[in-house]
Amino acid sequence: MALMANTTAKSDKLAHLSACIGRVAEKRDKSAFAELFDHYTPLIRAYSLAREPGADLVADDLVQEVMTRVWLKAAKYNARLANLNTWIFTLARNCRIDYLRRNSRYATEIDPTDIFNEIEDEGPGPFQMVQQSRVQQSIRAGLEQLPKEQSEILTKVYLEGKSHQQTSDELKLPLGTVKSRVRLALKKLEVLVTR
Repeated sequence: MALMANTTAKSDKLAHLSACIGRVAEKRDKSAFAELFDHYTPLIRAYSLAREPGADLVADDLVQEVMTRVWLKAAKYNARLANLNTWIFTLARNCRIDYLRRNSRYATEIDPTDIFNEIEDEGPGPFQMVQQSRVQQSIRAGLEQLPKEQSEILTKVYLEGKSHQQTSDELKLPLGTVKSRVRLALKKLEVLVTR
């Protein structure tokens, strides 16, 4: 019984996501794109991760490229040919292959800027707006969880744009203490933000 309920829930979720891609294709609906982004980003990121140095950065680049293609090519999605998951993960696979070709030691004919030729406006696209909003929320929440001393130093250095020396002078702390608190706070913040 639980298996049937789980299958029904997955089917309902896929139907909802398919409706979202339809709204993106027809109306360029940013809230529908945000739902697709929230659902598929962790899945694509996990699919893209490899066991090599810098894999997180590669995964983030691939997610951005895939979600940009989803935005640009939503009108080309055909539910009769494939379900939405298959279509998006085919895009992810193709982006990963393109990435590996671009970054291999062999010369290729692929122009890495081809994907962006279809972007018409110069303002931030929906992917950048959604991503920036999520990052800002995560950082704010992370700063609130840090000890006061560390949160205060990060605020001065990164939000107020003060140098380590200026922060040291203002807080009357040794320069080494300021630098070590910044380093420690950034490590804690990275853990808090990536949860």
